[in-house]
Amino acid sequence: MTIKDVLKNKKISMYRLAKQSDVPYTTINDLCSGKTSPEKCSAETIYKIARALEIPMEDLLAPYMVKRSSFGNFRSAVCHQLKTAGDIPFILDTLEKDDIRRYFERGWYPECLYLLAMIDYLSRINQIPLCRDYDHLRSLKLQEPLYPLSIRAFAEAAHSDEILKMSVRTAIPEFIRFNIVENEVRDVC
Repeated sequence: MTIKDVLKNKKISMYRLAKQSDVPYTTINDLCSGKTSPEKCSAETIYKIARALEIPMEDLLAPYMVKRSSFGNFRSAVCHQLKTAGDIPFILDTLEKDDIRRYFERGWYPECLYLLAMIDYLSRINQIPLCRDYDHLRSLKLQEPLYPLSIRAFAEAAHSDEILKMSVRTAIPEFIRFNIVENEVRDVC
């Protein structure tokens, strides 16, 4: 959870946090706006903020310490997990871990929407009702189409946009709804 999230959940203003923590308002503002990252701050600054918010320092730093892999690696890992676990266990595990919400809160929208599309797709083909917990995310859409690297490379090598257009036309509906071009989730790993 980011500092901004904690402030929102505790209904504390940045100004109040600055006063309670004895950390300059500009530092708090820079942290909340993303101009400065907490791991770049001194331990003393993080300690003061954590103490004022009544949370462990680790909780402030954890979201910033997670390294984001490429989307291609993420996609491959998800498909491998699906292949290993099977449809229903994959759905249950993903929903139980609440990865969709976690990715959304981090601002990792392609990963969030890819997982949601996967859950919706697997639910449809297994005739399982959709999980309604993510209805607020189902209206979102990536600004630009997200193609698998293999399709982009093939289109580039062939100097043909028709390959991209065809992949969009044949994409799985649950994925293309989010502007994610996915045609096969079983044999991509």
